[in-house]
Amino acid sequence: MAGYMEQKDLANETIAIARARQIADGVHRVMDRIAAAEAAAGREPGTVRLLAATKTRDVGEIMAAIDAGVRMIGENRPQEVTAKIDGLRRRCMELGYTLGAVPSDAGTGLASSAHIPFHLIGQLQSNKINKVLPAVDGIESVDGIELAEKIARRAVARGVTVGVLLEVNESGEASKSGCDPACAVDIARRIGAIGGVELQGLMTIGAHVDDERVIRAGFAHLRRIRDQILASGAPGTERCRELSMGMTQDMELAIAEGSTIVRVGTAIFGERAFK
Repeated sequence: MAGYMEQKDLANETIAIARARQIADGVHRVMDRIAAAEAAAGREPGTVRLLAATKTRDVGEIMAAIDAGVRMIGENRPQEVTAKIDGLRRRCMELGYTLGAVPSDAGTGLASSAHIPFHLIGQLQSNKINKVLPAVDGIESVDGIELAEKIARRAVARGVTVGVLLEVNESGEASKSGCDPACAVDIARRIGAIGGVELQGLMTIGAHVDDERVIRAGFAHLRRIRDQILASGAPGTERCRELSMGMTQDMELAIAEGSTIVRVGTAIFGERAFK
């Protein structure tokens, strides 16, 4: 268990009015940034979705973001998923939303527009797969065929299909996970052929440098890989359309290069008290 989980009750649902307003203001500023970046890139409004990255944030804080218009959330650690899912699901249902993986016999009758996707965006060890599958409906951190196969086996055993994104290490930085870009098309085609998972797109973390040209080049290369995968016509790759790239510091660059999902935490919730 991460040390901060002993210091902060992540299942807490209460939030001060001032803190809720602060989060709402953050959400609205980010949405304005996304809209401006879409316009600057000549893209249709609404083509980029905002995923709120909720690492170290409790249920009350996350619900404040949802109240302000967030319609997609992502967790970094499986143990945080476990700590928050019951409270989040209950609170979302009170608002008329389903969250994350929905049991096949749930019978909610809610429209798909009332569904809030719940993604795992951090690294996933194979022994934690069963912790996240009952909750999340997307895993963005699949870095190879081995992990994809393990997820698929557990998904098939549960009678579900899990959306996955192939994580690609475009920056080449040793500190970052993800597959080698040179192998991404082959890995994606192999994942597409596996039952129990649906290849929905690609994910990357922008290069940690000050040179915008380098950052944009990585994002542009991921887009070209995505296009190669789609053009291949390989079975199971036809829905590989998402490009999850761009965070607080580089979302405009990512949007200019075709991002469809930006993962934003700090600009919504403020700096984290815990890492």
